[in-house]
Amino acid sequence: MVRLRLFLALVTMFAIPVGLAIPIIYGVASRDGQSVLVPTIAIAGLAMILGALTVWMARRVLEPAERLDKARVILEDAYARARAESLRDSLTGLGNHRAFQEELERQWVHSTRRGGRLALVVIDLDEFRRINEEGGHVGGDRVLVTAGATLSAGLRRVDRVFRIGGDEFAVLLPDADAELAFLSVRRVLATALEGHEGHAAGAWSFTAGVSAVPGTAADRAGLYRQAEAALTYGKRHGRTVVTMYDPERHAPPSVERPASEVAADIKRVASIGALRAVFQPIYDLRNGQPRGYEGLIRPQPGSGFSDPGELFKAAEAVGRTVELDLACLATTISAFAQLQLPGSLTLNLSPRTMEADDFSVHGVVALLRRHGIDPARVVLELTEREAVEDMERLTRAATACRAAGMRLAADDVGAGNAGLRLLSQLKFDIVKIDLSLVQGGAVRATSQEVVRTLKDLADRWGALVIAEGIETPEQLEFVRSLGIRAGQGYLLGRPTEVPSTDAVDLARLASSSGDWLVERMRAGSALA
Repeated sequence: MVRLRLFLALVTMFAIPVGLAIPIIYGVASRDGQSVLVPTIAIAGLAMILGALTVWMARRVLEPAERLDKARVILEDAYARARAESLRDSLTGLGNHRAFQEELERQWVHSTRRGGRLALVVIDLDEFRRINEEGGHVGGDRVLVTAGATLSAGLRRVDRVFRIGGDEFAVLLPDADAELAFLSVRRVLATALEGHEGHAAGAWSFTAGVSAVPGTAADRAGLYRQAEAALTYGKRHGRTVVTMYDPERHAPPSVERPASEVAADIKRVASIGALRAVFQPIYDLRNGQPRGYEGLIRPQPGSGFSDPGELFKAAEAVGRTVELDLACLATTISAFAQLQLPGSLTLNLSPRTMEADDFSVHGVVALLRRHGIDPARVVLELTEREAVEDMERLTRAATACRAAGMRLAADDVGAGNAGLRLLSQLKFDIVKIDLSLVQGGAVRATSQEVVRTLKDLADRWGALVIAEGIETPEQLEFVRSLGIRAGQGYLLGRPTEVPSTDAVDLARLASSSGDWLVERMRAGSALA
């Protein structure tokens, strides 16, 4: 196009002046002979005609080219606007799912090739269906817009916020690790819970999962799956929380295997003891002293199971819960005795195991005494991993355990129907309130009322209440405000092979800054 215009300009510049110059030059050069005047004028005229014709033809060629060039510019502009629009969420103005995928790929390549850091946060708004039902779609849209604006305003300029679908958001934080992302998003959550005076959306909340590079993710899809796994864990355990990905707690189950293979692996794990015990402290919430320790089981590397959740689900699926439970008891009791830990020992046991013919109270007592542990120090925590089939037999076994000096604890009370049926039919010495209620009670009035009611019932029964899943200073303050005397959770102490026997500073924990809290969580994670 540029060359054609240049040619037209040259023709216009030279053709007509040359045609006019010929007779002038001739008049100067041929004054002595007029015989060549007519031919020369003819040649000059022809040159002018040819020049004008060339200009006309060039313009005829140029006009369509100019129209085509204008159309190309319009098309490029339209494409750029269409692409920008295709990457933008029309409601919030944030990048959409497609924009998120492109930016995640770019950031992943940048961070992994250069050894940099990258944090990913995946967010779900809490109770969004209820918001839509109560306020209509207008109310829901208002909360979505507020959420997008609050996230954008509460993070760094370099951080990118996306709405990736429905009430789901994602945040990419370049040059940030999981701890920085955790603190940043927690600040935004606090802002959301406070609400804005006069703002139509009012207070709202969300649940978030955090993953980061460097880490264990093999690709960007893995990084996203890890953040999703942490988010799912948070949603299942109370919502309104920010959770950093922890492979031990959040790793997805392995690919399904044939039942015969799974059964063989469970039998092998139980027979050779391919298990290790970890212990989580249970603290007195009045003075910070450890009251005792809950024994938990982790599968050893090479056992065929990546985490305890997968291990116990597999045992349930192939009907080997009793066999696995008895192996776990032996492993935990032995480890507890070797560590010579003070206070009580809590052992998790399925009601199905206590119903089984293979379960012997005398055998458990003999095992405890062989390791020098007084049965009076032992708490049997009944989990509802499987449904109770023979309540009469379970009641007899529970009565025998209590007669031998052991105490009984109801686990996960308040998690759906878990624990409630057993509470109505068995006498328990300890009631453990599920972490979903503890974590929800710090922010929701409905959960607070449920926890208060359960605590009042336990007080009437003369049972000790233990709050599970205490992970933030707000949750600690909440359970202490109700007069709950014992608690456990990541804020107080993580499950480790060699747990601390020291008291914790409850006042400092309750007023702790985010930085100090992260350092405590990181230290606990390193020991787990």
